[in-house]
Amino acid sequence: MGFAIYSPQRFLSKSQKKKLIPVLQELLLNPHESDRLKATSVGFGIFMGIVPIWGFQLAIGIPLAFLFRMNKALFILAANISIPPMIPLILFLSHSTGRIWMGQAASHLSFTKDITLATLQNSFLQYVWGAITLAVLAGFVVGLVTFFALKLFRKPVPKSIP
Repeated sequence: MGFAIYSPQRFLSKSQKKKLIPVLQELLLNPHESDRLKATSVGFGIFMGIVPIWGFQLAIGIPLAFLFRMNKALFILAANISIPPMIPLILFLSHSTGRIWMGQAASHLSFTKDITLATLQNSFLQYVWGAITLAVLAGFVVGLVTFFALKLFRKPVPKSIP
């Protein structure tokens, strides 16, 4: 276990670390990109991280981020919302959000020993509609929050004189 932690640190020398930090800052906090572009990149990343295409989120999202000329680093960072500790919360919120679309046919998922494959199959459509709705709402809200946070805290870029 100690080798797994020590080895990557040893791999990068101090001079390489000093070169890596400005590159990461340029990718994530590029001062020449607009606040709107950064917020859109984060919002789209959140959307792709939640949308129910498990395993293909980045495979579909990265080419789209290139196509729409987004900040790829911010997109990838935000798309990783679907990391293992967050998956149960995303699944629960998606299923709960799906109740809006299902009306009387909505099922209530209780976490007991009675959960079977048939129970999950019956509530799959509810989950899919809920996940799509949650992805759109979360992407929009996080994008807006990012935009206003950047407007509030970001230092203005000095104009270069040609």
